[in-house]
Parts: sequence; C-alpha cells; structure tokens
Amino acid sequence: MKARIHITLKNGVLDPQGKATEHALGGLGFGGINDARQGKYIELDLAENDPVKARDTVEAMCQKLLANTVIENYEIDLDE
Repeated sequence: MKARIHITLKNGVLDPQGKATEHALGGLGFGGINDARQGKYIELDLAENDPVKARDTVEAMCQKLLANTVIENYEIDLDE
C-alpha cells in the first residue's frame, strides 16, 4: 500500500522559500502570482494491507517525525 503525505506550513507561518519562489517566478516573467507557499511531499510504500492500520501508522509517523505539528499541517492519501 502506498501512502502519500503532503506537508504544508500552517496559515500565518512565514514561508521564506515560498516568497523566494514567488519573486523568482515574477523575475522570469510569470506575473499574476499573489502568493506562493512551499511544502514537502513524502511517499511511503507500506507492507500493511489494512487501510485503517496503515492510516494509523502513518498518522503516528507524522506526529512523531515527519511533520512539525506546531507549524505544519499534513494530509495523508492511501492507495491500496
């Protein structure tokens, strides 16, 4: 089973990488960008076949290591 985790900064948290991307795109002639935010994407191949157990395991991974839950949100997508 594949788990895909999208990690983004919470609203209100400064995103210097996103701001740099926004400015760089503007400098390359891509106008009309009001805001750019960057995040992380993590893909895991799990041996677990039970979607409930897999989600619980990935949730624990995010809480303990993959995401800084003070400043980051995360979303988990599972493909069986």
